[in-house]
Amino acid sequence: MDHITDPIDRRLLDEFQRDFPITDRPFQVLAYLLGLGEAEVIDRLARMRTTGRITRVGATIAPGAVSASTLAAVAAPAERLEEVAALIDAEPGVNHNYQREDDWNLWFVATGPDRTHVNDTLARISRRTGLQVLDLRLVRPFNVDLGFRMSGETRHTPGPRKVDRDAMQDGDRTLLQALSSGLPLVADPYAALARSLDRNAGDVMARIEALHMAGIISRLGVIVRHRALGWSANAMVVWDMPAEQIDRAGPALAAHPGVTLCYERRPVEGIWPYRLYSMIHARARSEAKQVLAGAAALPEMFGAHHKVLFSTRCFKQTGALIQPKEAAA
Repeated sequence: MDHITDPIDRRLLDEFQRDFPITDRPFQVLAYLLGLGEAEVIDRLARMRTTGRITRVGATIAPGAVSASTLAAVAAPAERLEEVAALIDAEPGVNHNYQREDDWNLWFVATGPDRTHVNDTLARISRRTGLQVLDLRLVRPFNVDLGFRMSGETRHTPGPRKVDRDAMQDGDRTLLQALSSGLPLVADPYAALARSLDRNAGDVMARIEALHMAGIISRLGVIVRHRALGWSANAMVVWDMPAEQIDRAGPALAAHPGVTLCYERRPVEGIWPYRLYSMIHARARSEAKQVLAGAAALPEMFGAHHKVLFSTRCFKQTGALIQPKEAAA
């Protein structure tokens, strides 16, 4: 790993990206496993958050489980790129915004409590930038549990989990929004979170456990910034194929080593025909291209035209907006 030379930091980033302990003193559990003191674990995570190696210790929420989201893109003229990116970033519902190598060069994810909120976000961006916005709605995920092995070993990602939306209770949206922003890096993070929400700590931990079991929380743990950790050759590969082929191609592509995300999205007729999306996060372009060559050779991908869009810049990366900003505040 180019950017992480300390073996303890590497283990912190490698071993705790999911299944973070839900207990009174979770960092004490990590400390025991690492042979450290609790305070040192907290200090190391705080330092890596400050230096941008991690975004938070918190949750990612299953797409569509409790809120709405979409992948979107605009074709910003080169001379307006910074201006347009800033207008997109200013939207509280935008939680990711990347520049990619294509005429459609700004790609972002718009999130919100419901589809109306997302639609309004896209409409404001189109109006304020004067640009057409591609709305590429999710049809089905094949692998959206993004994780990275700092050691360079083969990454094992759990398969898709069934989401039980009926597990949601009053107050869970506020709790999920807080977890998406990140747990406080203190000895008793769940108690601190509960105090901020004026709730009982035991109840908060019980609800987090239930939401995790229900698949609504897809991952609880250390959320890394992959670019800052050396995974800088990142390509979104889009595939043009008939809808019926995706039944076989999606699972095969998601299982291919080196493919870190895979999902089906709606095309935009006459503009953007691609239905199947995959991400390859690599440390060099040559490595990414090797993964792509293997993926393209899969029998299930036969005859599918593809386009490669390498990421060149990250403008924004935060947690999703689950409830209106004023409610979240």
